[in-house]
Amino acid sequence: MHYVDVMSVSDKTALQAAEWFFRLQESDTTHADHAACRAWREADATHEIAWQRAVEVSQKMSRLPGNLAYSTLQNSHQTGRRRAIKALAILLTTGTAGWQTWQSEPARMLRAEYRTHTGEQQRVQLADGTEMHLNTSTGLNTRFDQMQRLIVLEAGEIMVQTGHHDPLKRPLVIATRYGELRPLGTRFTVRQRADDVHLVVLDGAVEVINSRGQRRVINAGWQTYFDQQAIATPVVADSHMDSWTRGILHVREMRLAEFATEMARYRNGIVRCAPGVADLKISGAFQLKNTDEVFASLPTILPVKVSYLTRYWITLDALEA
Repeated sequence: MHYVDVMSVSDKTALQAAEWFFRLQESDTTHADHAACRAWREADATHEIAWQRAVEVSQKMSRLPGNLAYSTLQNSHQTGRRRAIKALAILLTTGTAGWQTWQSEPARMLRAEYRTHTGEQQRVQLADGTEMHLNTSTGLNTRFDQMQRLIVLEAGEIMVQTGHHDPLKRPLVIATRYGELRPLGTRFTVRQRADDVHLVVLDGAVEVINSRGQRRVINAGWQTYFDQQAIATPVVADSHMDSWTRGILHVREMRLAEFATEMARYRNGIVRCAPGVADLKISGAFQLKNTDEVFASLPTILPVKVSYLTRYWITLDALEA
């Protein structure tokens, strides 16, 4: 693809290019609009540079899962449209660095249609009756078109109860970093992590299709992990895998280091576990809405001490001799 020198594009020109780009995507575009855009492009060399960059960015977006980012830029809602125009203009002036920032997880979270902050949870019901429960630090986008009902998990963890009120009978697809999930009338949880995606099927069945096109159907009561290379052999799922939707973390013989990592998902700051106590095992049911109380209770359960460097920095360490 031809490389466009974006360094010579001013903020004003980038904004004009973005406005023209969106105008020409609308259904009521006229021949006069196209002619006016051509005249604007021909009026200055930097106008053409900005326009070509807009086309290049839109092509990149069209290759993202389900064309979701591209559809986001085409948001017809007036407020969403203004936001999208500004976002595109920024990409036209920042080039490759801007594109990389746009695709970063923090940026996707900020653009997410539905999102939760650290320690928050949210319930959402879509038009087709599908119910979603978003766990802490989760972001997702939806796009329903004539072909499918698409949910893109940008980050975090969700529980999905599929709906049955879609008159078009379109398939429901959950897009993740490492592949797609196709529910077969079901309830399930899916957690996207840096290296893989964790799926737990609670009812019904879910078909997993990873980035390499490998397929496997996971039935109720089973769980699996998958990445772009492989889908792991399913194993029996713990009956409490969805307890987070009720504000509870159930653990059984979990390493303290792993427990600390899990609890850290629900609080702002840092939780460190010293190597000397990392392999201690912990079991029980713990309330996620008050992590301070959970950590304060640990010395009554295990031979550990809990130290606070600040209220946002907790260290779990061995008791002093």
